[in-house]
Amino acid sequence: MAELNGLADDRALLGRTSTAERVSDILRSRIADGYFPPGTRLSEDSIGSALGVSRNTLREAFRLLTHERLLVHQLNRGVFVRVLTVEDVEDIYRTRGLVECAVVRGLGEPPYAVDGLARAVEDGRRAARDGDWKALGTANIHFHRDLVALAGSARTDELMRSVFAELRLAFHLVDDPKRLHEPYLARNGQILGALRDGDRGEAENLLAVYLDDSRRRVVEVYSRRVAAEPL
Repeated sequence: MAELNGLADDRALLGRTSTAERVSDILRSRIADGYFPPGTRLSEDSIGSALGVSRNTLREAFRLLTHERLLVHQLNRGVFVRVLTVEDVEDIYRTRGLVECAVVRGLGEPPYAVDGLARAVEDGRRAARDGDWKALGTANIHFHRDLVALAGSARTDELMRSVFAELRLAFHLVDDPKRLHEPYLARNGQILGALRDGDRGEAENLLAVYLDDSRRRVVEVYSRRVAAEPL
């Protein structure tokens, strides 16, 4: 499976105390970064061998990710990466708006630790220059992940980690990733600039409009895909 490329390299992340939680972290990251598209059947044998973990550990990791709505278990068929509904996509954006805007609003006094945001913007620009629209989508998600991290809350990070992984499932089924992702690269830069200037009010306003525009665009495209080819 092409999706397994590099997965064995993640074995080192497990350390000596391999647990289902650590395996689920690895698989969640791989889903978020686009290695396992929606509808992909996850092979216990292949993934277990690549990570060097037992079948029981892997099954527990699958169970955890099923609880997070990233995987689904189909009777007598196995475990698959979940395919989102249009309603799922709407709900993801509602959650993003509530959490991300609240994070910016509650930032306190500048200066803000924006190095991670700056790296994500530069990664996005590099991906755009290379015409790698999948990588641009990844950089975009990393930008928003690092934005959430400004709250300094492990609970918020954990919540949004699953939300961003679900969002990537929606991006997979968009047939024109350049048109989807490229316009928001400049907007990421504008939000970064506002935060560098210490203007959290402007950053929140930019972010709120950004998320609403993105929601409408993704839902529009996703709805057309569902209508043309039921998922």
